[in-house]
Amino acid sequence: MGTRYHVTVLNVPPDTDRAALQSDIDEVLTRVDAAMSTWRADSEISRLNALPVGEWLPISRELHEVLQESIKTHGLSDGAFDVTVAPLLAAWGFGPRGAGPRVPERAELEALAERVGTSGFELATEPFRARKKAEREIELSAIAPGYAVDLIARRFAARGIGDFMVEVGGEVRTAGHNAEGGPWRIGIERPDAPPGTPQITLTLKGESVSTSGDYRDFFEHEGRRYSHTLDPRSLRPVDHALASVTVLAADCMRADALSTALMVLGPERGLELAEREGLAVYMLVRGEEGFVARHSSHFSPYLPKDQQAP
Repeated sequence: MGTRYHVTVLNVPPDTDRAALQSDIDEVLTRVDAAMSTWRADSEISRLNALPVGEWLPISRELHEVLQESIKTHGLSDGAFDVTVAPLLAAWGFGPRGAGPRVPERAELEALAERVGTSGFELATEPFRARKKAEREIELSAIAPGYAVDLIARRFAARGIGDFMVEVGGEVRTAGHNAEGGPWRIGIERPDAPPGTPQITLTLKGESVSTSGDYRDFFEHEGRRYSHTLDPRSLRPVDHALASVTVLAADCMRADALSTALMVLGPERGLELAEREGLAVYMLVRGEEGFVARHSSHFSPYLPKDQQAP
């Protein structure tokens, strides 16, 4: 999927060695890559993208599960999350097909509107299969890494391993305790600092965490800033003050997709969705004097003590 991963495992049962764990990880990542990576022409999703409209493609249970969650998140976010924005990304110069930063003409974007929309593909079961109902190009980088994390976590749980941290492409899932016997500590990055500098540090004992932001991948043109986060409804980069959003959830796939959805929605509508759905969400919003932190009520228990309300 064009990204990296990191796994920490503790208290491994005596009958499980390092090679077995590495085999589990390799098998999961190879399977997800073969199903969902647009970086390879032979993946399931690339073959679906290349098929004629209306022709069914047998797909794996894993790809079906991710596409099903994509459709669910699309509806939950009123269309803010959409896995068919690949043509838009390329038009703006982003993604694996992007030729470099550019501002497309209005006519070009209007033409691309016919090729964007989750309603343009459908799924079926028994057997698992998918087809396009209209010309679509599906791109899963906003959800597949989180799903890969979940699959690795399931493998570890099946082996009786209860203490681990799995990260794929920045999407993280924790379980149990760290090497010191305490909770896992995961930092939320400061947008105005070098990569890896935390704004706050979360203590987690089993949650998944995903952060989306617009502060690393963007370009400027004629004095205007254009983010790589595109709103599929306007066909343009998002234009609001939200710099980053972090979502905590039980499943990393859900956290991954929701962080992108909320990044598109922006601070006001994003927090409305978080409160309505009971999501633990932390936002960093650009203000006149720097970044302002905002969070949903369900995120309050995760705040460091010095930021807790009295």
